[in-house]
Amino acid sequence: MAITTFIPTIWEARLLAHLDKNLVYGHLCNRDYEGDISQAGDTVTINQIGDISIRDYVKSSDITLDDVDGTPTQLKIDQQKYFAFKVDDVDAAQANVNLVDGAMQRASYAVRDTVDQFIAGFYSKAGVTTGLGSDTTPLALTTATQAYEALVDLKGALDDNNVRADGRFVVVPSWFYGLMLKDPRFVSAGTAKTDTVLANGLIGSAAGFQIYQSNNVPNTKGAKYKIMAGTTEAISFASQITKTEAFRPEKSFCDAIKGLFVYGAQVVQPKALACMTANPTAGA
Repeated sequence: MAITTFIPTIWEARLLAHLDKNLVYGHLCNRDYEGDISQAGDTVTINQIGDISIRDYVKSSDITLDDVDGTPTQLKIDQQKYFAFKVDDVDAAQANVNLVDGAMQRASYAVRDTVDQFIAGFYSKAGVTTGLGSDTTPLALTTATQAYEALVDLKGALDDNNVRADGRFVVVPSWFYGLMLKDPRFVSAGTAKTDTVLANGLIGSAAGFQIYQSNNVPNTKGAKYKIMAGTTEAISFASQITKTEAFRPEKSFCDAIKGLFVYGAQVVQPKALACMTANPTAGA
């Protein structure tokens, strides 16, 4: 690929297409405010709607007016990551595949992995944790029945907090998925539907959840996994590719591409996000 044929918008679109295909946690956030950012350091103020009280009406008495504006939450675009790679002129001439496009795919995978780990860390801001294990007393899940019952407990915890039933998700590690495959109540793998959606991490459904698998589920040395569940209302995420440039390095015969990716996320509805702490072995 020569510099003269480089069109930034086309390559940015390719990068975003790869990101959209690979994101797991990123797909489970809302992106309502993405159009409001343009660069690192931007801040979006998200106004919450306060509770409205219902009161007894007394004739000839003044009524009380509630304030609609609740406590605002700020979404800060405080993460900046870049990628940069080069393709030697000799390599480009001899290659049988498009090296730049392949490199762009690898760059997008690396960005996806970084973003997913960042969003996964918001388990610490989940507003629903009671009865779902903790660092001191994690749930020991060693059988298919225990894994399924844990999902039922997650469902009950969200129900108790009036979280809407439609669109619920849960992100589980591979060992949890392995247990679920042994339970007949789980939508089994191997079906055409399941195989089709595995690219986005979706592996099936059970107990009212769309279940996603990710190797980025936070854990402590293979124990105390932080299994996040909720709806897309819980976390707002915004990202932007601010720069994509091609250039010829002065001291080599190659084409090079660099890009800057900025993003941020915030928990805007803590009660729509639950976190279960679980171990894959008893007594761990």
